Amino acid sequence: MDKSQKKKIFWMCFSLILSILTIWAVLRQSESMSIATLIDIIKSADKKWMLAAFLSGACYILFEAVAICSILKGISYKRSLAKGLLYSTSDIYFSAITPSATGGQPASAFFMHNDGIPAGAVSATLVLNVMMYNASIVALGVIAIILDPKGFLGFHLPAKILISLGFIGLSLLTLLFFSVLRRGDKVFEFVEKVLRFLHSKKLLHRLDSKLLKLQKIEKDYDNCSKLMHGQSGILHKAFFWNIIQRASQIIVPTFVYLALGGEKVNSTILFAKQCLITIGYNYVPIPGAMGISDYLMIDGFSSLFTKNQAFQLDMISRGITFYLSVAICGVITLIGYLIGRKKQ
Repeated sequence: MDKSQKKKIFWMCFSLILSILTIWAVLRQSESMSIATLIDIIKSADKKWMLAAFLSGACYILFEAVAICSILKGISYKRSLAKGLLYSTSDIYFSAITPSATGGQPASAFFMHNDGIPAGAVSATLVLNVMMYNASIVALGVIAIILDPKGFLGFHLPAKILISLGFIGLSLLTLLFFSVLRRGDKVFEFVEKVLRFLHSKKLLHRLDSKLLKLQKIEKDYDNCSKLMHGQSGILHKAFFWNIIQRASQIIVPTFVYLALGGEKVNSTILFAKQCLITIGYNYVPIPGAMGISDYLMIDGFSSLFTKNQAFQLDMISRGITFYLSVAICGVITLIGYLIGRKKQ
């Protein structure tokens, strides 16, 4: 077992333990809350709104696949939606069990490369997608402020700090990825220097072959980058699908709230709050932002209704958008990997 596999197993175990501790901590804060109680609440909920919540959670996975496929099609590497779904689920699964929100990109790149997409094209596609992913969260945060100008004030100070830092951090990341997409040559220059340094220290062998491979990747990346900038439609479609993807996940608590008998008049405010909550936990270096996301959701929802109701909404919503979503993505990724190995 190599170091990479050991690292993945470590983060899988760590994420599982963190999930159990998070659920236990949330349940412990509410005396009337338990897993059995939650199941009873879901059974008695309005079926049409609960179905909408589950379908919306599934669309979060689907729309990332559509976003990636739209970028690949734009740079002449058209792939089926089934392939795109594998790229999407691997990204979501490994992002959820690693500290970095982009932790799933190497896994997505692995499947894309196995499908015959050059490394440079893979890199350009994933850089653009993660850039639009961050940009869409920031854009939805702006929409949230327009929908509910006073919504931010309803959070307590720690939550306000997390949301503010998240807004700044995601904005800077968007600019960083944009600069990387436009000036990839600087990145490749840095990688070349690292390779030469490792070779000088006798830590890397066959330098020439690795530099030739790097030059080919850079050429593919540069061609794809220029193509993206020459066709604004690629950028617009990527941004559109990422907005739809994020919104499909963010709206799940609103559907769950309506399923539990909530008043429709609060729907817009709840959606706006969840947009800000998403900004607050997305940059936090904890697998799946477990614990932080729950704190922000309970803090934000408690200003609209009782804390006990906030606990219920948090547990059911997170169950759909995170725990169930990650489990489904893990199964699809495993099946895709096994099928790929069998073909090879």
